[in-house]
Amino acid sequence: MPNAPGRKRQKKRAAGAAASLVAVAALSACGGDSGDDSTLTWYTNPDAGGQAEIASRCTEEADGAYRIETAQLPRESSQQREQLIRRLAAEDDSIDLISLDPPYIPEFAEAGFLAPVPEDVAERVTEGVVQSAIDGSTWDGEIVAVPFWANTQLLWYKESVAEAAGLDMDEPVTWQQLVEAAEAQDTQIAAQGIRAEALTVWINALIEGAGGSIIEETAEDPEDIVLGLESEAAVEAAEAMRSVATVGGPAFSTAGEDANVVDFEEGDAAFMVNWPFVWGRALDAVEAGTLDASVPEDYGWARYPRTVEGEESRPPYGGINLGVGAFSRNTDLAYEAAECIVSQENQTYYFLTNGNPASLASVFDDPEVLEVFPQAPLIRESLEAAAPRPQTVYYSEVSGALQRVYHPASSVDPGTTGEEAAELIRAVLRGEELL
Repeated sequence: MPNAPGRKRQKKRAAGAAASLVAVAALSACGGDSGDDSTLTWYTNPDAGGQAEIASRCTEEADGAYRIETAQLPRESSQQREQLIRRLAAEDDSIDLISLDPPYIPEFAEAGFLAPVPEDVAERVTEGVVQSAIDGSTWDGEIVAVPFWANTQLLWYKESVAEAAGLDMDEPVTWQQLVEAAEAQDTQIAAQGIRAEALTVWINALIEGAGGSIIEETAEDPEDIVLGLESEAAVEAAEAMRSVATVGGPAFSTAGEDANVVDFEEGDAAFMVNWPFVWGRALDAVEAGTLDASVPEDYGWARYPRTVEGEESRPPYGGINLGVGAFSRNTDLAYEAAECIVSQENQTYYFLTNGNPASLASVFDDPEVLEVFPQAPLIRESLEAAAPRPQTVYYSEVSGALQRVYHPASSVDPGTTGEEAAELIRAVLRGEELL
């Protein structure tokens, strides 16, 4: 639901971890303040230069109305969150546009760090957008950010190995089927076993795929949050995780997305869950002469594995949405720029050149996109079915606790790990434990 015109959200600085960082006011002087109200600073996450190019395109299209400068945030999303919260807590007016990881959006919105999205803008930027990206831009029933690009994971497999294992990849497969195939073919499954945000992404997809949720009912008061980590769905998820760890290879506990794709390219793993960038990476490597063309020729792709047989999988949802800083000196221009950034033309460009899928559904029908990414229809289907990570102002605490208890995956005990994680989260939210 869009905001009412001109409606101001009440700042709730006490919510979430944001409050603990308010004192770091001195950082406000470090931004890209040009002293020109028509110059907008866009804080971007690291990419292959696509956001800088889009900024240049929109600046040219604005014909002098505004100019967008980009400032790059740290690589890790948790570090991006920390830097932005410190600066916004100090009411930094140099932050006009922000590339935000969706799980942190509730915290930013609840703290009053995002300028309200005008109703007409909210209507335009959500038209024709995949549902998971709309959900990821929503907090407390309102659109609080602009959907930009939306990401999801697919199941990537070596067609030759799947065939040898007797798997029918035209039909949905479960994690257990993949484990059995990997054991039979003496290969590995590449998944994100590293103690990082990627592990939370995996846990969330596993639990959602079993019909549950990490947080079954959110609330402003931590005492009222209902966790789903002791549910039957969480037990099913833990069983899948422990089973995959047995065929994850010797470095599974430190394996993230980048390590996974290396294992897949080099042949150590014949099955992998990962983001669509792996396809563009393989094609680029073939063109550069660093990867034999026969490797991607053996790539197959399918929807994310099922946690339990008979239950539709809920693939991960990721990507980036745009926030407008609450203390920006020109929020109107910032929203004008945001609409330019998320135009169909720019989302298509970003998908084709940086491998980051669009939030606009129509982009997946673009002939040029389909030629480069034959997986585009599956990516769109997966985005429509994707499950966002828990929507809570306490996301950082919840994710940190999950990573601590569920790592390494080989140590997960389906009978006790969920309960242990729930107890830790409750203790952290009560201030009785630190992560």
